[in-house]
Amino acid sequence: MRTKKKVSLTIDEEIYGAIEEASETRNITRSQIAEDALRLWLRKETEALMAKGYEEMADEDEEMAAAALETQREILK
Repeated sequence: MRTKKKVSLTIDEEIYGAIEEASETRNITRSQIAEDALRLWLRKETEALMAKGYEEMADEDEEMAAAALETQREILK
């Protein structure tokens, strides 16, 4: 079993109320809701960083392709 860490959060009253209601309605703990939300946030952040990295790699690949094409043109002259 994973080790759990206790944290203290300060959140907006409306969000707290929604979490309380969801906890009671779905019969799950506030901790589980928070953990699920944080896990989702981490996944989205990772996906965003990966997308940014792929975009940057595409720009670099385009620059390399342009340089290679120019080199090939020089060779073929």
